[in-house]
Amino acid sequence: MPDAVCRKKMFSEAYKLASKYTFPVLISSKLMDGTLESGVGAFVIINEDGWFITAAHMLNGMMAHQQHVAQYQEYLNQKTQTTLSPNPKWILQHSLWFGADNHKVNNFHILKDNDLAVGKIENFNSGLIKNYPRFIRPENVIPGTSLCKLGFPFYDVAVNFNESMRSFVYDQSIFPIPMFPMEGIMTRNVLSGNSPDGKFEYKWLETSSPGLRGQSGGPTFDRYGNIWALQSQTRHLPLGFSPKVNKNGIEIEENQFLNVGWGVHADTITKFLDFHGVKYYSA
Repeated sequence: MPDAVCRKKMFSEAYKLASKYTFPVLISSKLMDGTLESGVGAFVIINEDGWFITAAHMLNGMMAHQQHVAQYQEYLNQKTQTTLSPNPKWILQHSLWFGADNHKVNNFHILKDNDLAVGKIENFNSGLIKNYPRFIRPENVIPGTSLCKLGFPFYDVAVNFNESMRSFVYDQSIFPIPMFPMEGIMTRNVLSGNSPDGKFEYKWLETSSPGLRGQSGGPTFDRYGNIWALQSQTRHLPLGFSPKVNKNGIEIEENQFLNVGWGVHADTITKFLDFHGVKYYSA
């Protein structure tokens, strides 16, 4: 096959693999003032037992909800004895929907400062996935390699709340949620410290393209479908020049940045999985 054709098809086969192990996570909240909020992220199922990985910040709403419910209960208990005021932005109902209505997740292992969360779907149907992802080995991570990120950006998910059932309800027309792949090359490894117990090195894999909202928790993979990282965030690197432009007669200096993606490095992911005894596959 000519090289040009190979390049055009570089990620098409890998996409077929990655799209089988990448799923949407829907995040829904109802605030005390009645406001409904929703968002979309991604997670990756890594073995037949239903273990998965995602970005830890996907769980921020869940943890805030736990705090807010406790504060709300304290307010109810003390409101006749104190001037304590309620917060209309308390999250009093919250939901994380992991790919299917029947998927139940009870616990997580979290490496917060490296934005990694590991969970288990308790009633997982192992027949859902035919080929589970493989993680690249650290010695095979080479800058300049073409990679692809996958997730669910550019898609708004409206949610309603059923008061009688005390549950969030989605319009079925939003499914299936479309995926969006985006290419970039691996630029470098980035280190940002160590865990307080010294067991884990906080390690990121940087790509030349930014991560998009909705790709958080989704895989960064090579042309063979092997995972190199889990998308976490976008970083803005200053380019060191600031051209001036004229807007409505006013001269404005505009700083220029290169937007790059940071993902949780496969090296950190596999070491964290090893620590917690979670099975995975290596490339």
